[in-house]
Amino acid sequence: MQTNLIYYPSLESVKEALENLKGVAFETPLSKNFNLSKELEATILFKREDLQVVRSYKIRGAYNKMSSLTLDEKQRGIVCASAGNHAQGVALSCKILQIKGTIFMPSPTPNQKINQVKMFGEDFIEIVIEGDTFDDASDAAKLECDSKNKTFIHPFNDEKVIEGQATVGLEILNQTKEKIDYVFVPIGGGGLSAGLSSVFKYLSPETKIIGVEPEGAPSMLTSFKNKENTTLNKIDPFVDGAAVKRVGDLNFAICQQNLTEVITVPEGKICQTILDLYNKDAIVVEPAGALSIAALDFFADKIKGKNVVCVVSGSNNDITRTAEIKERALLYANLKHYFIVKFPQRAGALKEFVVEILGPNDDITHFEYTKKNNRTNGSAVVGLELKSSQDLEPLIKRMKENNFFGDYLNNKPDLFQFLV
Repeated sequence: MQTNLIYYPSLESVKEALENLKGVAFETPLSKNFNLSKELEATILFKREDLQVVRSYKIRGAYNKMSSLTLDEKQRGIVCASAGNHAQGVALSCKILQIKGTIFMPSPTPNQKINQVKMFGEDFIEIVIEGDTFDDASDAAKLECDSKNKTFIHPFNDEKVIEGQATVGLEILNQTKEKIDYVFVPIGGGGLSAGLSSVFKYLSPETKIIGVEPEGAPSMLTSFKNKENTTLNKIDPFVDGAAVKRVGDLNFAICQQNLTEVITVPEGKICQTILDLYNKDAIVVEPAGALSIAALDFFADKIKGKNVVCVVSGSNNDITRTAEIKERALLYANLKHYFIVKFPQRAGALKEFVVEILGPNDDITHFEYTKKNNRTNGSAVVGLELKSSQDLEPLIKRMKENNFFGDYLNNKPDLFQFLV
């Protein structure tokens, strides 16, 4: 099958991986989401990998790889790089297999994930914080491997890892007798999408596999467009579990053969999905875990009346990120707006702005102002939350008519980041 590929996971190897993972990774539920099923007029099923013991599917690939090491390799120890979920899978595997490991993690990794890695690995692991992105941490980890002759446990570009992640697909097909029309799968480095799609090619080739990436890190989509694996110059690290500059070479080759389509989803849409899942279904997911679900609205017409599976890849979310998640969701929904407002330096100017300029449902959420002498006007950075996106144009009109308008910041990202 696909003889032009150097490597393609066999169905037998995936079945062996599933057997190997017994007692380490458990079969996660494939459960119907009633809210989305009703809203989209389809059968929406969640593959709940967020309920694994390490709260992501990554234990599958990590353990399958590490258990295959020779005795000598295990004694010399292992090294890995991860933004969090792979690290937790490696850490737990280190403890189970009694292997010493060094785990490199980029500095933006949420503290919640770092603490979980420490908890799972205990005395068998050492954590090193290195660089601003996964790729920075990965480069440092590889140097550590070369200098100390240890084995590098790649988070996605590895045959045994791909076979381990592929067991997610095998479980899905074992858990339902109904035809599956669509599977939405998140893409970071491509290990899960490569493995899962391979199983479906063997057992359910008519199923459409949709790979989903964050808009700020479209490494697989870019590679598809270029028809070769491509390294991005920069990425938005917000979706930390799926933000890599380059997908795995093995993964790209497999996904190029198997995936029906790759799409990107704006980070703001991902954030709104996180909030909706929590508020409507009491499900806590991390940004990467919401990717597949956030894509559904873009396929609403195509999936109507269909059986659809979304892989919920992880739930390692840091509660300290909640404010940023809400902010990004409101910005995406066109409900949060930032302005430079010019206030006349006279008593009563702020009251006039609040009473006569703002609408009855507008809420001030951010205000920075410094009075300066010998000026007729003083500028303030003001953040406003609106009840409806349709309130924006009338608000700007009132600000301009009354000489309060200075500038609109939402569409000026460099200035926005500097001032807010």
